[in-house]
Amino acid sequence: MSTKKIYLVRHGQTEFNKRGIVQGSAVNSSLNDTGRAQADAFYQAYRHIPFDVVYTSALNRSIESVQSFIDQPIPHFIRPGLNEISWGEMDGKLATATEHNEYKDLLARWQQGDIEFKMWGGESPLDVQKRQEPVVTEILNSPYETILMCMHGRAIRILLSLITKTSLAEMDQFQHANLCLYVLEGSVQEIKIVCSNDQQHLAGLQQIPD
Repeated sequence: MSTKKIYLVRHGQTEFNKRGIVQGSAVNSSLNDTGRAQADAFYQAYRHIPFDVVYTSALNRSIESVQSFIDQPIPHFIRPGLNEISWGEMDGKLATATEHNEYKDLLARWQQGDIEFKMWGGESPLDVQKRQEPVVTEILNSPYETILMCMHGRAIRILLSLITKTSLAEMDQFQHANLCLYVLEGSVQEIKIVCSNDQQHLAGLQQIPD
C-alpha cells in the first residue's frame, strides 16, 4: 500500500465569513476578494508540489480555492461527502447573540460526548463523519500519493478526528482559519498530522479593504 501525503486546506474567505453569517452545506457561496487573494497566495507557495490529484467538496468556495491547481491541469474529483456540516435552520442566518448562545450550547453538548446532537434540520458530527468515511477510504486506497484536498472548517475537524482515530468529542483541538494548511502523512494503517493550521503562505498578504 502506497504512502500518502495529503495537503488539506480550508477554503478562502467569503462574504459570509466576513459578515458573520452561518455558512453550512446549504450555503453555496463564492470567495470574496480576500478569499481569492488567499487562494492565489497558497497557489504561489505550493504550485511546485507535484500533486497527483485534487479532491474538493461540491461547494463553490472549496473548488474556487484550489482552481489554479485544477487548471494545471490536475485530475479533480468532487465529493459531496466532503461538504460542510449542515447547520439546519441556522444556515444563511446572521449569527446574533441568540444564535451564538445556541452554538455554544451545541459545542458543549458535542464536547460532552453527545456527537449525535444536531441543530434543528441539520447534521450531527456523526452524520458528517459517516458521509466522509467512503471518501477517506477511496483516497487512502487510491494509487495517488500526493493529494490536495479542500474542505470546510467544521468538516475538517470531523475528518481529522476520523483519519487520526480521535474522539469527535475532542475535535475542537483541530484549529483552522481561512486557507490554512494541514499536512498528513501515512497509509491506511496510520495517518499522522505533521503540520497543523499553517498560515505562513498568507504572511505577506494584505487585507483587501471594504
